[in-house]
Order: sequence, then structure tokens, then C-alpha cells
Amino acid sequence: MTNASDSLAGQFFDSAIGLLQQVRDGEAHSVAAAGTMIADTVEAGGRLFAFGAGHSSLPAQDVVYRAGGLALMNLLVVPGTLGVDVMPATLGSALERVDGLAGAVLDSSPAQPGDVLVIISMSGRNALPVEMAMNARALGLKVIGVTSTVFATETKSRHTSGTYLKDHCDVVIDSRIPIGDAELTAEGIDAPFAPASTVVTSALMQATMATAAGELAKRGVEVPLLRSGNVDGGHEWNGRVLKEYGDRIFYRH
Repeated sequence: MTNASDSLAGQFFDSAIGLLQQVRDGEAHSVAAAGTMIADTVEAGGRLFAFGAGHSSLPAQDVVYRAGGLALMNLLVVPGTLGVDVMPATLGSALERVDGLAGAVLDSSPAQPGDVLVIISMSGRNALPVEMAMNARALGLKVIGVTSTVFATETKSRHTSGTYLKDHCDVVIDSRIPIGDAELTAEGIDAPFAPASTVVTSALMQATMATAAGELAKRGVEVPLLRSGNVDGGHEWNGRVLKEYGDRIFYRH
């Protein structure tokens, strides 16, 4: 019988688990700081936004309007950059390098000074996430960056400032994803494969949301969570939450 760790699937699980252990232990302080910042904003009546481009949009979408999630988290949408639904798919990658796009989106968004924006970018080197962070802070938003900081030491920034996402954040959570985002190599396969950034970054986002929920509960503040619509009473629960916090929820309009 073949040992599970000898298979490519097993090797990927081992790599992903190793990365999750690294961020669990090494990023605990940053996750706590980010979760506390989100809790502070919720308690103060502020708004929450998450942004990511390309596959980095997946962890952002994972914390918006979902069972077990904070109802107040909104997706900040930059048209054409959310994923492979845009045609051609390569257009999304090209848009990440366009100057001025982030500023235009922020200026027309409902974000206000004191709100929180979580920006997810694995490399943190493209113009869009860098500009998004710079403009958000200039507008008075608090910025949480989720990125792999190793890219800042081994790649060149694509923003005119020469800076990276990590340079424009109030809190940085390092996903510790290696350059290239591919965990495996194998004989007969010409390129590295099996990316783990979505697994790790989604876990970091959920850990941050869990921290925020716990901090709010500790303060005696109601945690505006959504329930699954597939359990009895879920729709009624969600209807109440969406109505009560409707002034801070923008994915219904």
C-alpha cells in the first residue's frame, strides 16, 4: 500500500499544512491586530470592505455574505478584476497593472474615513493593490494588507513609486507563500504546480474574522453574523441582521 505522503496529493496536503502552521504561529500577532481593528470599526459604527484581484479575490469573496461570516463585510469591486469570469481571462491580469483604476473605484465607493479595507494581493507588487492602499489611507481608511512579503525582496514593484502593498498598510498579515505560488515539482512535469495561496489566505481571513467576532463578544457588542439559509430559521435570522445593519451593507443594492 502506498503511503499517502508519497503521492502528489499527499505532498500537497503536507505543504499546505506546513504553510498553515507557519502562519498560525508566525502571524498570530498580526491576525490579532487585524481582528481587533475590525472589531473596533464595527463597534464604532464603521463599514468593512475587502478587495482582491484575480485569484486573490477568492479569499475576499469568501468573507462576504456567507454563513458563519460577519454580515458587515462588503466586497469592493473593481470591474474586470474579480476572476476568470472576465473575457479574455488575461484582461484581469492586465488591469492589475493599470494606474488610476483604484482611485476611480474608491472615489465612487461608499467607503468613508474610519472604515476598514482589507486588501489581498499575493505578490503585492502590481499597481492596483498598491494604489488601492495608498488612496484608501489618503481618504482616511484603515488598511489591512494580506500579502506574501518575500515578493518585496525578490521581485520588482510594478507601481511607479517602487513600493509594495506592505508599505501602505496599518496592519500586514504575511501569507508566507513562496515566490511562484506552486508547491510541487515532479519528474516529467515541466513547471512547478499545485498553488496553496488560496488555502492559506482564506484561512488567514477566516482567522481574522473569528478574532473580530471574539473581540466584539468580549466587549458585550452583538456580533452581526449570518446563518446558513439551509438550516431551519436561517432565513429569518439573516433577514433581521440584514435589516438591522442595512446602512452598512452594500451587497444588496
